[in-house]
Amino acid sequence: MSGRVRLALAGATVLIAAVLLPGRAEAQFGLRGGPLGVARFAVGHVIGMSRLRHSRMAVRGGRYRSAALRSQDPRGAERGPAANPYVLRAALTAQAALAGWQGGRRPQGWWRHPDGSYGWVGPVFWPFAHDDLTNAVVFGDATSLSLYGYGDIYAAIFTPYAATELAAYAVPQGRRARRIPSAETLCEASDTGGLPVERITTAVAPNDLQRTALDELASVWSAARDSIRAACPAQTPATAAERLGLMRERLEAMIKAIDAIAPKLSKFTGLLDDDQKARLNALANDRRAALASMQRKDTNKDTNKDTNKDAQAAAACDADSDPRYDEKLQRQYEQLVQQQWPAGDIASTLRLDETARARFEVLQDTTLRTMQTLSACPSPPAATPQARLTAVKARLETMLQAVNSVADALDDFEADLSDEQKAGFEAIGPKRGA
Repeated sequence: MSGRVRLALAGATVLIAAVLLPGRAEAQFGLRGGPLGVARFAVGHVIGMSRLRHSRMAVRGGRYRSAALRSQDPRGAERGPAANPYVLRAALTAQAALAGWQGGRRPQGWWRHPDGSYGWVGPVFWPFAHDDLTNAVVFGDATSLSLYGYGDIYAAIFTPYAATELAAYAVPQGRRARRIPSAETLCEASDTGGLPVERITTAVAPNDLQRTALDELASVWSAARDSIRAACPAQTPATAAERLGLMRERLEAMIKAIDAIAPKLSKFTGLLDDDQKARLNALANDRRAALASMQRKDTNKDTNKDTNKDAQAAAACDADSDPRYDEKLQRQYEQLVQQQWPAGDIASTLRLDETARARFEVLQDTTLRTMQTLSACPSPPAATPQARLTAVKARLETMLQAVNSVADALDDFEADLSDEQKAGFEAIGPKRGA
């Protein structure tokens, strides 16, 4: 039996256990990846649990509290030596996402990303959106960006939050207000950075003309942050259609920001000589080396058993080269994923007729297809910032197309439902996460 087949079977075993064993509400629905979904999810879930332990310890111990939302500076925690930004993100988003969910009693939620962070924090979709663009374009680190996909769309359809829990993020009141950040605070605090001008200046040593172009780029970069921030929810999205609409608005704002950045980035890099371009591109290599070093330290601190997790995950992602392997895993994956959708529960609870059942199947199939188009395995970064900007835009456009397709299918499904049926559908998510 080959190593890849053993990995696939191990992945299937882990996922089946997550679905069938007691406490499955914590594990279900959080699937990620494309054709290699079984192996990717199994490995990613294990990695995510490892990193989540770090983030939970950080939150409980208060190590990052001074850098949390009330300070308006999520990078404040990095004042210590070599703080891992992935652990920091997981700590901040977990603290905010879980504060208003289930009374803040649960240590984790099923809609978390494999690294322990959260794509939905109350009514806010994609905190750190602008920072993710900066990391992907300047530093060639699209890890966090690649984690957005099927799971977030699923969480928009079957929200884990009850209406009262979402309302707590809109207007925090009473004693809980000290723990639950408002949506506005989340949007303000999670994207505080801009273009790392000082690091770029140190790397390329620009002349006066180049410095002027860099300042122009920094200005449009900050304006992009403001436009993304403006796409945060002014009101709490109460329905699946509204949550998908919010996803659409955020993605459109990010794409618009990229379009605004592109000409200024091209102008600046066009003024650099070959040696300066090489030093600018080297920032991405330095970032990846630093992250790899920090991840090794985190892994070794956690447990020796986790030493090869990243290598296993990379192997799962690289297995795309064998189409027969892809096809086999895809069949296993689809079979397991079918168990994640509460199709029978919805059909019986909502008393769907044949037309509504057929439309629900279309919604389900449309959403599941996003796992193929939105793989959780990041692509190797391109060599230049312009090429990385193009790749990021392509990823966001693919996700926007997926969200639009799901939204259309949802509209068709709900077209002939009664108000009572729609209310019952909205209650499915919070009930299953209870």
